[in-house]
Amino acid sequence: MRKVGYKGLVEAAEERIRIISATEAIGKLSEDDVVFVDLRDVRELKREGGIPGAFHCPRGLLEFWIDPESPYHDAVFAEPKEFVFFCNLGWRSALAADIAQQMGLNTCHIDGGFEAWKTAGGEVRTGR
Repeated sequence: MRKVGYKGLVEAAEERIRIISATEAIGKLSEDDVVFVDLRDVRELKREGGIPGAFHCPRGLLEFWIDPESPYHDAVFAEPKEFVFFCNLGWRSALAADIAQQMGLNTCHIDGGFEAWKTAGGEVRTGR
């Protein structure tokens, strides 16, 4: 069996998903039909802040929150919207956008993640 590392997994995911720049993401922040999904750990949120209005979904719970048959389903994922996934650097969000797309959602992810968002001048909500 051939071993695949995280870089290979991320590259494969990025071939299947839509990738947007941080600048493009900033332009989507005010759109009503878009949900920003922050996949970062709660410690990252407390330390770094986040994108205003973003929905927090820890990466480890994503599949369970998306699936309407799961006892952990979250109604936000049943909305007919575009889901913009992001994490700190864009690795977790590439994998998450790929999985969420396979589960039927309209997805994309921010190239470079929250770090790229801040560098592009995106608004940051501090604290939790």
